[in-house]
Amino acid sequence: MAQTSGAGTYRPSIRDEAVTQATGRGWSAWFALLDGAGAQSWTHAAMAHWLTGEHGVAAWWSQSITVEYERARGLRAVHEKAGGFAASASKTVAVSVDDLSRWWTEAGLRRKWLAAPGITIRKSTPGKSVRITWSDGSRVNAFFFAKGEKKSQVSVDHEKLPDAAAVAKAKAEWKLALARLAALATAAAKPVQV
Repeated sequence: MAQTSGAGTYRPSIRDEAVTQATGRGWSAWFALLDGAGAQSWTHAAMAHWLTGEHGVAAWWSQSITVEYERARGLRAVHEKAGGFAASASKTVAVSVDDLSRWWTEAGLRRKWLAAPGITIRKSTPGKSVRITWSDGSRVNAFFFAKGEKKSQVSVDHEKLPDAAAVAKAKAEWKLALARLAALATAAAKPVQV
């Protein structure tokens, strides 16, 4: 379902069939219901609460419907969250999940692939996640997933970015940084040939 709105042509990120199956209504029906209730002037939280309280929509779906409605009506841009814009990236690397997380938490290893002076690790759970504050106040959350004994994936969310241009820049930078990380970590994990 493509719609023209104040934000241009809008396409929902979830198929109409999926929202209909989960909630009993498709995008057009939800958007008409929200328009009729005057939701364009409500806060995000008020919309989500109304969907849950008045229509019995499960919490995850009320958030999804609210975000899609805000995007369709030009109230929220793509990649925009409550605290600003966010970029995401991921990479699968041929190393264990513990080795992959060490490349994030050990400063000497991290400096080899990530040029980011002035960062602060707020929280680290080995083999699970790292939460970092960037020198500009933006935040990076990295999550690690085992994909086998010697294969793992990192998923990065860079949040509190100022605008869509910063999202595009961050996505490009993370793509390059994660490629460097994968090359270095994979090379370091290879056994030495004698």
